Amino acid sequence: MQLYAPWEKTFKKIATPFEHFIHAQTTTGLILMVTTVIALILANSPLADEYIHFFHTKINIDIGSWTFSKSIHHWINDALMAFFFFIVGLEIKREILVGELSNIKVAMLPILSAIGGMVLPALIYLSINNSGEGANGWGIPMATDIAFAISALVLLGNRVSAPLVTFLVALAIVDDLGAVVVIALFYTEQINMIPLVLAFLSFLVLVSFNRFGIHATLPYFIVGSIMWLFMFESGVHATIAGVIAAMAIPSKPKYTPVDFTQHTTNLLQEYDNYPVATDHMMHEKQKAILQNIKDKIDAVGSPASRLEHSLHLPVALIVIPLFALANAGISIDFSSIGDTIAEPVSLGIIAGLILGKVLGIAGVAWLAIKLGIAELPQGSTMSQVFGVAFLGGIGFTMSIFVADLAFAGNDELIFQAKVGILCASLFAGLFGFLWLKYIAKRAE
Repeated sequence: MQLYAPWEKTFKKIATPFEHFIHAQTTTGLILMVTTVIALILANSPLADEYIHFFHTKINIDIGSWTFSKSIHHWINDALMAFFFFIVGLEIKREILVGELSNIKVAMLPILSAIGGMVLPALIYLSINNSGEGANGWGIPMATDIAFAISALVLLGNRVSAPLVTFLVALAIVDDLGAVVVIALFYTEQINMIPLVLAFLSFLVLVSFNRFGIHATLPYFIVGSIMWLFMFESGVHATIAGVIAAMAIPSKPKYTPVDFTQHTTNLLQEYDNYPVATDHMMHEKQKAILQNIKDKIDAVGSPASRLEHSLHLPVALIVIPLFALANAGISIDFSSIGDTIAEPVSLGIIAGLILGKVLGIAGVAWLAIKLGIAELPQGSTMSQVFGVAFLGGIGFTMSIFVADLAFAGNDELIFQAKVGILCASLFAGLFGFLWLKYIAKRAE
């Protein structure tokens, strides 16, 4: 059963792929919120030691002389999150091929705003942390959590226009693409060339599957899993394999819509030619026709769209909650929380996610509109774009992910980073929501 947000009551409504995407992101945002609160409660309860011990428990996989040993925390961040990044890759591909990013004139505003919303937070962070180990965290405030941001907009209902929601989606997807590039290029400590070459060859195999018209998903899963292993051994973060694999998944269906209509009409006519039995049981031939129609329905949809639709729910219900449980739980000493926030790493992240995102997104958008490079989303105002820029400061999932990479092995800096991410995301989300609800007005 598809899980929708509680305010979506139209169970029989025919939803477009974009509407399914919005529903899935809204669901993810709500679940992420709940699991984050649970993680914080566990980390600050008498069960804190058991909570920490559980996620540091080792799980070993032995194949002959080859041993693969990682903690549950690492299995979640390195393996399960590959599925999250696979979904990110499919979303990026869809937007580039048929979404807002497919039309460069329409895409200019979210692309330029996203670039501004990545560059300025990084620069602000580096102005506060220009030396020492803390400087490596410049990539943390660059990210926007698409699930939380979209959830806030959906809760506003008709106070925001549909094009404004689309603007945020396109912006967040460009932001995700930027985060993937940053992780691949700047948060890879050591590269082992042989596994990297083997990972590249695996990708070429996936591309050849696509070129030869293979639409079954199992071959892609098998080779994609092998590519993940090679990527893990190469030193490049293994989750990048998820994004790369998504690029190779076919986005074109076997049948065109016209062919599908023609074939299905013929089959339905043949189905009606068989007399209905007195017990209303179908003829064996009718069962075969229905199965044939089902196969053609699967064929008229591309593997990329089917996978994006089918994987959103498992990722929302399993991968994202586990990631939040494993990473969001920090033990907070409220008597010293002010000192922690004042630390350069926390301060840099807060300033980057709030000030940097607002100046980067809204500032660049305003400049692009004034210069005539781009146009405001239809039915929107600059005041609403300002509110959306604040929602862009919700960094959560990707920011925590980058923090673990940037400060690997330094628990103190990771703690400071997570405090900064949580504080900034909470403030940015609440302020952006309240601004859009009570201050910003829709265009007449």
